[in-house]
Amino acid sequence: SVDWVGGDIAPSHSGLILNITAIGFAHQEEIITRKGAQKTDILCITGDLGGAYAGLTILEREKRIFKEAPSVQPQLDGFEYILQKQLRPKARTDFHTILKEWGITPSSMIDVSDSLASEIHQICKSNNVGARVYEERLPMEQIVIDTILDLNLEPTTIALNGGEDYELLFSVPLDQYDNIKNNPHLTIIGHLTDAEDGIILETKNGNDH
Repeated sequence: SVDWVGGDIAPSHSGLILNITAIGFAHQEEIITRKGAQKTDILCITGDLGGAYAGLTILEREKRIFKEAPSVQPQLDGFEYILQKQLRPKARTDFHTILKEWGITPSSMIDVSDSLASEIHQICKSNNVGARVYEERLPMEQIVIDTILDLNLEPTTIALNGGEDYELLFSVPLDQYDNIKNNPHLTIIGHLTDAEDGIILETKNGNDH
């Protein structure tokens, strides 16, 4: 629930800027922060990655073409999914119910706004732990992969650094593994380790980065 919503509106040379702040409340026992994770926890994420970046790249490409040739209409057919991810992102407010239904109690959580790589770093920094992430486990829709490859970009790079997907990255204690394995609402992408190990990406061919 939201107690108060405030903000301000200011004109700019490029258009209208809206600055909005929302303040709400929650029961103390239901609040999950960045802190609380342990070095043996499992690292999970909701949804899929890279869609927002792919949608933005397509919009930028079509804008460039239109500016060069105004008579050419934007070609956006087939990109509906990634355009929605960029233009109308949805906060995962549904996941609170899913956690209860599946008996999952995350030890830490953060939304993926800047990028997955950045949010993993934030979780590790807040809990003084390291992380091992598996490239083959990064969830991406085929339309996202195909679009990124067509743009001569690398899918894993976009999954890690794209940002603005607004999915949830969270850690789960190892003793809850049975509640998350094969769970259709999340993907296990790795696990937390000793801080001295740093943050490692294990590639599909088994190399560490």
